[in-house]
Amino acid sequence: MSTTAVAKHHVKDLSLAPEGVRRIEWADRDMPVLARIRERFARERPLEGLRISACLHVTTETANLMRTLKAGGADVVLCASNPLSTQDSAAAALVAEYGIGVFAIKGEDHDTYYSHLYAAVDHRPQITMDDGADVIGILHAHRREQLGDILAATEETTTGVIRLKAMEADGVLSFPVIAVNEAQTKHLFDNRYGTGQSTVDGIVRATNVLLAGRTFVVGGYGWCGRGLADRARGMGAHVVVLEVDPLRALQAVMDGFRVMPVEDAARIGDIFCTATGNKHILRGEHFEVMKNDAIVCNTGHFNVEIDIPALEALATERTKPREFIEQFTMADGRHIHLLADGRLVNLAAAEGHPASVMDMSFANQALAAEYAARNHGTLEPKVYVVPEEIDKEIARLKLEALGVRCDTLTDEQAAYLGSWDEGT
Repeated sequence: MSTTAVAKHHVKDLSLAPEGVRRIEWADRDMPVLARIRERFARERPLEGLRISACLHVTTETANLMRTLKAGGADVVLCASNPLSTQDSAAAALVAEYGIGVFAIKGEDHDTYYSHLYAAVDHRPQITMDDGADVIGILHAHRREQLGDILAATEETTTGVIRLKAMEADGVLSFPVIAVNEAQTKHLFDNRYGTGQSTVDGIVRATNVLLAGRTFVVGGYGWCGRGLADRARGMGAHVVVLEVDPLRALQAVMDGFRVMPVEDAARIGDIFCTATGNKHILRGEHFEVMKNDAIVCNTGHFNVEIDIPALEALATERTKPREFIEQFTMADGRHIHLLADGRLVNLAAAEGHPASVMDMSFANQALAAEYAARNHGTLEPKVYVVPEEIDKEIARLKLEALGVRCDTLTDEQAAYLGSWDEGT
């Protein structure tokens, strides 16, 4: 074990730390942008003395973000943003080897999950990092006396941004939030390529089913749904898309997918995966007409996308044929298989997004924290997008790390784009 002082924590087993270090270092080799930021942070210490509470998926990639924040001078505490997404070895390594307080155990129950959220709030943060806005929600609902301590916050995911924009619209948001999810180097890559690959990975690990030839129903055609639909088609599945937005539905059609209402798709689907950020996409009336052995799962942030209580009410028997599968037997003898309790299947049954794509997402988190530390005095209690110069710098660093060169404008081209008096 490292000579670093062991931080306050609640993790599964500190003896898992050596395995966690190996896995964190393996991820780090594929996160060159974040590594460069960490090197600069260690020199410049832009977060010196700031308390940061992060509520994120506790993975090896997140561990490298925590190392970066600490290198920048921050006093960091981390808790899980989902009860099933924690990698226990990464949590142990952060505590024992890197001296970062972690409160997260894979499979923790409801009460433990919330006790961990409160442990993060008890850190009395000045900057918060959320993946789903849980910490921000607790601060506004139950710790209003701490709101004056908060300089700014960051938010990682679509679901959280939706909640925070609703708070802003209602006039209840008390501090500025930088929507990391809105950065192009986040949602165009993490949401699309990361979610697409890792969700297929989670479904296959949980079930070992062959996707080729199956009808795969994707709920939602945002960036996460697009990535999943594309990857499922790449595995040979026949993909159906569910969508309420006419423009997105039209895009799905033009991309070569079938689009239909959920009541029609429910009758023909073999595998269903929701990715909408909304609730009750799959409901009781849909479970009643699904095929025998239909597989149902979710890759959105919360498990409310599937009406699990309705499924439970319809079932006459529940069994667990595999670790991440709960089998519900209907009154007519059909089986419906729910994966990972309806939670993020890519993190609950697999390892989440590949390090290469999280490199950009967490580079955004690190630089957004630096931006918040420097500029919080000029920011209003609103939801802000990541500044364009940060977005472009992350893209530039990623291309450089990949050994890819792109063109730059000539002076003549730049002048032409900035003029109006030169035409045909």
